[in-house]
Amino acid sequence: MHNRIIQLTEDGSHTIAIPELNVTYHSKHGALQERMHVFIHAGLDYFKYCNPLQNETINIFEVGFGTGLNALVSLVYAIEYNLQINYQTIELYPLLSDEAHNLNYVFLTNQNLKTTFYAMHNCDWNKRIELHQLFSFKKVKESLLDFKTTEQFNIIYFDAFDPTVQPELWTEDIFKKMYELLYTNGLLITYCSKGSVQRAMKAAGFTIEKLKGPPGKREIIRAIKI
Repeated sequence: MHNRIIQLTEDGSHTIAIPELNVTYHSKHGALQERMHVFIHAGLDYFKYCNPLQNETINIFEVGFGTGLNALVSLVYAIEYNLQINYQTIELYPLLSDEAHNLNYVFLTNQNLKTTFYAMHNCDWNKRIELHQLFSFKKVKESLLDFKTTEQFNIIYFDAFDPTVQPELWTEDIFKKMYELLYTNGLLITYCSKGSVQRAMKAAGFTIEKLKGPPGKREIIRAIKI
């Protein structure tokens, strides 16, 4: 396992760096603001705006649980808007308990969720649990290449490492797999807007939208299954 180091980003929130791979889990310009911009505002909030039905459950699939920040801000959103969410995530290299406990996310979002955030990291794998009356949660310790499910989703948070680090996860075949996991009118949101990624998404059947990125990033991609 590679050495992991907790670092502060410019908005005061933590990220994790892997020096050997020269990567961080989030933007150095601000982990929290990046997550809010990409996955909440351009993903979950956009989907809710386009589908304003009451009492509907939103099914989210996350590629790369990582630090748990995407799941946490999605839970905060669910509570704020009284929204029912089923959340499923995969992660092949989970954080150690001590690493997760040293992250400062709950202090920047909702301190009442401290125990819940730790439960995300410490709960059993491959078992759905009710983290909150509005938020059911399941994590699977598996590579995206091997992942199989009969479930379908409304939103995919595609948060794998950059294509230079994990090129095998940004291919046409992978995006075809993601396309099949989505309901019609479902969306995939990602921070990566490389031309090769856009072409792979289009070849898989997606209609893509280029959106303004968070600080430090020019564009992000929202891909829709029409």
